[in-house]
Amino acid sequence: MTAPISVHDLEAAFSVGAPDRAREWLACARRQVARDRGELQMLFPVAARACGRAPLPLSDGWSTDDAARVLVLAAMAWPDLDELRGLYDHGDADEKRAVLLALDFIEIGDGGLAIVEDALRTNDTRLITASLGRHGASRLTPAAYRQAVLKCVFCGIPLAAVSGLDDRADAELAQMLEDFVRERSVAGRAVPDDVRSILARFP
Repeated sequence: MTAPISVHDLEAAFSVGAPDRAREWLACARRQVARDRGELQMLFPVAARACGRAPLPLSDGWSTDDAARVLVLAAMAWPDLDELRGLYDHGDADEKRAVLLALDFIEIGDGGLAIVEDALRTNDTRLITASLGRHGASRLTPAAYRQAVLKCVFCGIPLAAVSGLDDRADAELAQMLEDFVRERSVAGRAVPDDVRSILARFP
């Protein structure tokens, strides 16, 4: 199992993959929100323009703008969850993804679950994938988690991207996936190998 990405991992990857101007922007942005968190509303949307979208040497397709946004959010305290929800609701797809990714790095208890549930109602595979990090996967009910896994399979999202699957997969999920496999087989369509690995655990 791949070790979870830490804030230190993000900082190190960003330092290697981002140009000097991006590193300077991030350092300045973190200082600004520390002085006045109201600055976040202006800084969050411009992160891509300031830092670019270069890929970083991390799993799950992280880019420099993802890391910059998450590192700014991770440097802040979050007593007001409405503020975080506002960033998500009013952001574009990249900003929504960054909020979802940040849930694994900030202390908000169960406060991010509503954001996760909203992302799972979309058909945006990047948002669905980001919603099933450590935070979301550990807080969804068993039924909601099973439905999220099934949605990943239908949307072609590799199950390796779903956090907690080794612990949370159960016989009921396997039955749902077996029904999926049967339908695909009858239709003459391919079945992802990662589905079969779960079925093998619950014969």
